[in-house]
Amino acid sequence: MLNVRTLGTLAAAAAFATATLAGQAAKPAASKPAQGEAAKPAAAKPAAKAAPKHVIVTNADIKWGPAPEGLPAGAQVAVLDGDPGKAGVPFVIRAKMPDGYKVMPHWHPTDESITVLSGTFVAGMGDKWTDSALTSLKAGEFARMPKNMHHYAGAKGETIIQIHGTGPFGITYVNPKDDPRKKSTQ
Repeated sequence: MLNVRTLGTLAAAAAFATATLAGQAAKPAASKPAQGEAAKPAAAKPAAKAAPKHVIVTNADIKWGPAPEGLPAGAQVAVLDGDPGKAGVPFVIRAKMPDGYKVMPHWHPTDESITVLSGTFVAGMGDKWTDSALTSLKAGEFARMPKNMHHYAGAKGETIIQIHGTGPFGITYVNPKDDPRKKSTQ
């Protein structure tokens, strides 16, 4: 069975083979040095760049783990691609939240794009959680929170969302008392 690693290796091998064949086809026939001339050494070729990897993730490939300490306990996350902690690196992650899960008002240093995969994701804008201001999003629906926008979010029923963006992905709570990282040190 092909998996993410196998496909990346196959893609790299195919790219290398294509580049090698293309390079051979483009080479002019070697000419012999004229009588009395010394043969010139071949010029060094620059190293070929690695081909971008092709990523395919099946449900069986997803490795769920506990949410980072910046989120309330109870959620699970999985990194599908990239590295959310590295600056300038694109990433795709999933979050699985139990019914009634809430992330109090916060903001991110980078844009956050969310697609709801299952359940009902709720989100509101502002510095204070207000139930009447929540918008409910069902499977297939999308939300984008620009960097630094104050918002809050939660789940009705078990909910799975997919988040993509460019790192570093972090979270800062509007009210520091809502930050689970601070609660664990108090």
